[in-house]
Amino acid sequence: MWIDTHCHLDAHEFGGDAVGVARQAGEAGVSMIVLVAVDRGNFATVAGLAARIPNACYALGIHPIFVPQAQDEDLAALRAAVEAAMGDPKFVGVGEIGLDFFIPMLCEPAMREKQERYFREQLRIARDFGLPALMHVRRSQDQVLKHLRQITPPGGIAHAFNGSFQQAQNFIDLGFHLGFGGAMTFSRALQIRRLAAELPLDAIVLETDAPDIPPAWVHPGRNSPEQLPAIGATLGGLRGLSDDEVRRATHRNALAAIPRLQGLTGL
Repeated sequence: MWIDTHCHLDAHEFGGDAVGVARQAGEAGVSMIVLVAVDRGNFATVAGLAARIPNACYALGIHPIFVPQAQDEDLAALRAAVEAAMGDPKFVGVGEIGLDFFIPMLCEPAMREKQERYFREQLRIARDFGLPALMHVRRSQDQVLKHLRQITPPGGIAHAFNGSFQQAQNFIDLGFHLGFGGAMTFSRALQIRRLAAELPLDAIVLETDAPDIPPAWVHPGRNSPEQLPAIGATLGGLRGLSDDEVRRATHRNALAAIPRLQGLTGL
């Protein structure tokens, strides 16, 4: 079965019907959806959704876009929430965390410093609990790599990867996987499509980032995890592989990137 390694089913775009959306995805062949938190305010929400949805699990973290309003006690709350969740089989990692140097306000010197401080502390949490880091790396690949070399959790995913081949190899060398999704389906996305076609297959995982980054056939509408098999077919087309070959390979890769998925999903 297919694994969506990055999704936001709690987003308002789903109109409170996360259970129904996940059910449709399951009917399309998506055996597991990883729900990533974005701030302290939705830790309980994503955990609660994962408890209610058979084909969902969750990660906890503070997204860089939510860092401006975050307080230092939120980092302490995250560490406490992760510790409490370690006994929950549906808890799988620390995310969504990372750096965003695309939004102008986040690029201001004081906010860059705060982002990096929050990222480093969340990497420490992932490292201390032996969890993968599910990372946002928008316009920040080299800076993320710098921090990963200093504070290295046991693997994870660079979500929505859109860097160079050298940057991709640096993530791979550190034990991380690279997430590809709807952006790969646009013919004009030449660099992303080259990466998807030429990087080692065992480095690639699939994701939707739903409701964001819809594939070409949905754009500009709302993305959904049920689109993942068709996104996988696009990867197969770029690499000359069958849907089944892509499904099996990316399933294995997801389990390698997020080991706590073991036992939650089958092929």
